[in-house]
Parts: sequence; C-alpha cells; structure tokens
Amino acid sequence: MKVFDYAEVQARISPARALSLLTSALKSGFEPADDPARSITPVPAGQILSMPAAIPGWAGAKIIGLAPGNTDLPRIDGTYVLFDGPTLQLKAVIDGVALTNIRTPAVSALAATKLLAPGVVDKMVVFGTGPQGVGHARALADLRSVRDCVLVGRDTEKAEAAVAELASMGITARVGSAPDAKDADVIVCATSAGSPLFEAADVRDDVCVLAIGSHETDRREVPSALMSRALVVVEDVSTALREAGDVVMAIEDGSIAESDLHTLKGLVLEEVEVDYTKPRVFKGTGMSWEDLAVAVGMME
Repeated sequence: MKVFDYAEVQARISPARALSLLTSALKSGFEPADDPARSITPVPAGQILSMPAAIPGWAGAKIIGLAPGNTDLPRIDGTYVLFDGPTLQLKAVIDGVALTNIRTPAVSALAATKLLAPGVVDKMVVFGTGPQGVGHARALADLRSVRDCVLVGRDTEKAEAAVAELASMGITARVGSAPDAKDADVIVCATSAGSPLFEAADVRDDVCVLAIGSHETDRREVPSALMSRALVVVEDVSTALREAGDVVMAIEDGSIAESDLHTLKGLVLEEVEVDYTKPRVFKGTGMSWEDLAVAVGMME
C-alpha cells in the first residue's frame, strides 16, 4: 500500500494531467449518472462527507470532514482510500484535500475546453481567493493564454496572498473587485456565497461562467436571469437537481427547465452544440467518480 501526502499529490498531478484522467474516464464508457450520491452526516462540529465510486479497474472513497467553526485549523480535512477494482485490495491512501483541490478545477477546465471559444482569454475574473479560486486560475491559465487574471475576495489580505501564490507558479494576477466582471470573458465562482455574485445585466452576452462554490439547493452564485439565456452544462442532471442551488432555484422560478440541462459527458463527447455568442454556464457540485479518476493517476 502506498501513502501520498499533500505535497506529493500536488507535485505529481498537474492540471493538464488531471484533465486527461477525467477525459479518459468519461470516454471509457463510464456513466456519471451511475455514480453513488454523496452521503452527508451531521456531527456536532459540522458534517462528515462520504463519497464512494467505481470506474473500470478501480474503486475508492473520499472521507471529508467539514468544520465551519474552525478558525486556527482548516475547515476541511480528509483522506482518499484507493482500491483495486476487481479484488478490492487497498492500494493507496491519498490526501483528500489535495485531491479535491486538484480535481475540482480540472473538472471546470474540462468543461472550459468546450465552452471557451478558441483563442486568448482577454480577461478572467475569479470570485474566491481560497484553494479553489487559486486552483481554477492555475488550471485555466494552463489551458488558455490569459491576458488579465483578476481575483476578487472579501478580504484584501487573502486576495493579495492568493495573487502571490499564483505568482510563485509563474501566473500573473491582480486583486480586483466585483465590477471587474462587467467586461470579463470568463467568470469563475468559487465562493461560499448564498446569493448571486453579480447581476445578469452587468456581464457580457457571450460570457463563460464556471460555478463550483456550493453543493446545497438553497445557495447559488449565478443569477437566474443569466441562466435563462445560457447554455447550461452540469456534471449529471440528477446530481444537479439534488445538489446545485444555481440550477434548482432557476428551475423553481421558471427561468430554465430540466430539459434545458446538458451533461459534461455529452459536452466531452461533442454531443452538445455550443453557441459562443451566448452565455455558457457550467455548474459543478463535485462527484465521487471525479476524485477516483484523478486518484488513479497517483499509481501511474
């Protein structure tokens, strides 16, 4: 059995490698709709999440603890256990936070490979200055040449720290504010916000939005008015209806219908026609198969 810590996961799985692993899983015949739903168990300090999955040749599960009250300690901690698929013999224990911080931006980047028009991204605005905000900026900079990368957060010091972290990776970024979204080509929503981060009328008609901030049905980062005129892509329809507030609330207020939703697998297999002149929205909540697909890369 192998054990991989945070640094090893970060060093061995680049954004491009994670994207390739996810693509391979989707093209292997695996159906995301068959992925087990995550189990959320309330405990006194917060929640424990269990996310098991199986793809051809492999099985595994991520166990994550969420403690909202933590101040001096991380709010999220956890581990991933990887099994051989045919025998269910334990093969590896992997840092769960590192895996999450890599696979979530990689899923968004996978959607972005199809949702972004060819060429340079003139301006990308990232709402959120935590690991997911930084991870998305890194993943998209790896995918496209980004002329202007702007990070927006509630805490200026944290935003400046995130810009410095990106600089250490060779990525130039700057601290901005919400109005920067008005002329953005790409908007990344990676926050804990419960209400929309911007008004639909304040962003471009051809904007691409990648929203991954929550997996709760009563929270959203994208306004319904934008969803109503956008191509909306989700990881899986049933999962989105169960966990994606951006989707659930837009359906409830009549802005979109379930039939308007397209899947990430359909996008990757080029079964979805993309109109780059209208808004494109990818709403991700995170699925168990994604962790497993990336975890397998640690064994290669």
